Amino acid sequence: MSDDLSLTRGYNLLRMNADTENRDSTFTLNGREFELLEGVFSPTLCPSTEFYAQWLPYPAGGSFLEIGAGAGVISVTAALSGCARVTALDINETAVENTRQNVARHGLADRVHVLHSDMYSALDRQARFDLVFWSSSFIEPSTDFAHETPLHHAIFDPGYVMHQEFLRSAAGHLEPGGRLLLGYSNMGNRELLTEVADNAGLRFEQIRAAQHPQLADVEYQLLEFHAADRPAS
Repeated sequence: MSDDLSLTRGYNLLRMNADTENRDSTFTLNGREFELLEGVFSPTLCPSTEFYAQWLPYPAGGSFLEIGAGAGVISVTAALSGCARVTALDINETAVENTRQNVARHGLADRVHVLHSDMYSALDRQARFDLVFWSSSFIEPSTDFAHETPLHHAIFDPGYVMHQEFLRSAAGHLEPGGRLLLGYSNMGNRELLTEVADNAGLRFEQIRAAQHPQLADVEYQLLEFHAADRPAS
């Protein structure tokens, strides 16, 4: 997909998310109801969250870390799918509150820990997880792009700086044998992602994909990263 078309669709998604007059305060996804606060990315405006929530291989009895939790759908789903310990992080303070509300709504406060964090910054250095996941801000604008609102962070990553940090620091927060997964799309810059992964000593494989139900040229993907010298699964 062309860079211009990806950027146009990113801005369209931003406008829809910023349209407070037409946003509901609750939504239903995968048969569960959630609260939605203004200024938080809505999982109903594109199908990515629904896909990833269904696709992720939640480690039953294990630990799960979500970067960019948003409204908390995937962290809640992880806990309800059998994860014994879930940590949800977001750079958007309103999203942190939104996730906490939905964790409480589903009675999961004993299993889901929610923190305000820029990528891994709020984690203890010793924190390790069986699965680390980020539904990434895969649309790449120009490098002089400014994140004017928290919603910009949820959609755009100029120069893939956030992707660099996600991959560079992931190994320090994975249990031995832990898995590193990324929610991605063909609207992203796959060539740059490959370069960023190479610089982190990683390679990736696509393990799931699905077409957008209304946009035939848009595909959402689940990628898994491995050490570059490790055989593919």
